[in-house]
Amino acid sequence: MPISITPLFAGLLAFFYLFLSIRVINARRTARIGVGDGGNKLLLRRIRAQGNLAEYVPFTLLLMLTVEMMGGSAWLLYVLGTMLLIGRVSHAYGVSREPEPLQFRQAGILLTFAVIFVAALADVMLAISANLAG
Repeated sequence: MPISITPLFAGLLAFFYLFLSIRVINARRTARIGVGDGGNKLLLRRIRAQGNLAEYVPFTLLLMLTVEMMGGSAWLLYVLGTMLLIGRVSHAYGVSREPEPLQFRQAGILLTFAVIFVAALADVMLAISANLAG
């Protein structure tokens, strides 16, 4: 079976990353701040929303990809990918707002951590099964 589920979510999350990046650029342009945040709270929040996505998504997608490469179930990958996408959108929404609606940020990180945990567990289980079988 060709690998096709993780790339779908990688593409969707890449589009979201571009969206967040454009928001940072626009905030920089409006505030006339080229480097750093210049003490601008809106810019800082947008930088962190973009940065947090960049910090968590690559590793999580790698875990999902290895699950997929080792023959993990398609339904599990779709669930993990959907949770990751919803989690990252929720987190970015929460971080980007002032005052911050903490429940969105918390839901986002909980969903992301759940995906990391389940994908890591699946990777370990699939690797052990493959090593025992062959």
